[in-house]
Amino acid sequence: MGNDAYDEPLFFQVMKYAARADRDVVGMVSGNPDWDPPEALRDGLREYADADADEFQYPPSEGLRELRETIATRRNVDSSHIVVTNGAGEANYLAMARALERDSGNEFLLTDPVYPYYPGKATMLGGTATTVPVLESGDPDVAAMRDAASSETAAILINTPNNPTGAVYDRETVEALHDVAAENDALLIVDEVYDHFDFSGDFESALTLDSDRVIVTSGYSKSMAITGFRIGYAVFPEELVPAAKTRHMLVNVATNRPGQAAVLRALEETPAEYYEGTREMLRDRITSFTDALDAAGADYTTPRGAFYVLARFDDFPGTLSNVEQLIDEAGVAGMPGEGFGEAYDDWIRFALVTPRADEAAARLADYFG
Repeated sequence: MGNDAYDEPLFFQVMKYAARADRDVVGMVSGNPDWDPPEALRDGLREYADADADEFQYPPSEGLRELRETIATRRNVDSSHIVVTNGAGEANYLAMARALERDSGNEFLLTDPVYPYYPGKATMLGGTATTVPVLESGDPDVAAMRDAASSETAAILINTPNNPTGAVYDRETVEALHDVAAENDALLIVDEVYDHFDFSGDFESALTLDSDRVIVTSGYSKSMAITGFRIGYAVFPEELVPAAKTRHMLVNVATNRPGQAAVLRALEETPAEYYEGTREMLRDRITSFTDALDAAGADYTTPRGAFYVLARFDDFPGTLSNVEQLIDEAGVAGMPGEGFGEAYDDWIRFALVTPRADEAAARLADYFG
C-alpha cells in the first residue's frame, strides 16, 4: 500500500486490469453482492417515484427521522445518537474524525490484515496508522494491541465480521479491546457492516457494551445487496454527535432521500428468511469453493463471517503481478494479499459474490492442481 492517501485504491487497479484482459475473467475482487435486494426495497422505490414534489427536496441532514427511529429500535439506542451517512465508508470517516478531534492522540490502531480504506482515511485525516498482526485464528491479538497502545492512540478500529479474514470477534475480545482503549483515553470504533453474515453465532454488537467510548458503524450495502445506494449510519456517544453531524453536513449536506425511504420500507417489511436465505447460499458457495482449493493444493481460510476466502498457493505469493498473471492465465481475478498489509501478503483474497464462484474454483484447481 502506498503512503499517499490519494493513490487510486488497489481494488480499482485490479478491476481495470481484469476489464482489459483478452479473455473471459471471473471477477472476485470487490464485495458487490450478486443476489437480489429485498422486494420491499423495490416496492419502496416504485412508490417514491410518485411522491409529492416536496419529498424530492433536502431530507434532514442527519437522516430521515423514521429511518433513524427504526435503526434505533433495532440497535437499542436513542435515535439522537444516529447519523445516516453515505454508506458505511462515510460513517467510518466521521468516526475517525471525531477520534482525532478529541485531542487525545492521532494514531489509529488497526489489525493486520486490514481493510485498506482504514489506513487511507487515517492519513487523509492527518493521523497515523499502526497495524498489529492478528492471531492465527484471525482474531485480534489483544495482548499485542495493549503493548502497541499509548497516549498517542486516538482509537482502536476493528471490523467484525472481518474483511478479509472472515473472523468473527466474540464479545470477550471486543470488550478486552474496549478496555485497552479506555486505559489509553482512546475510542473503540467497530465497523459491523457484515453483521448479517455471521455463520458462527458468535457475533454480538459492540453497542451491548453501553460505553461512551464506543462508536459503531454499519450500513445496508451488503445485507440488502445495494452497494450503489450508499446508505449507512454511525451510532455515536452523545457528546460526539453534534460535531459529527456538522462535519457530515459540511461534506455531504445530506444522504440521498429515495435510498433512505426504500431502505426504511425494506426494514419494515423484509422477513428474516431473506437474510437466512442469503447466508445459506453463501455457506454453500464457501464449501464448494474451498473444496476446489483443496484440489488445487492451497491453504485457505474458512470464513466464520462475511463472504471472503483467503487462499495461499505454493510459490505464488499474493502480489499484484501474480494477481495479474492469474487474470491472464487462469481467468480469475482476486485481490492481492499485500494490499491488506504484511501478515497475509502471501495470500490472495477472493470475494464469493458471483454466481460463477464454482467456475472460478474449477479454473484455480486446473491452474494450480
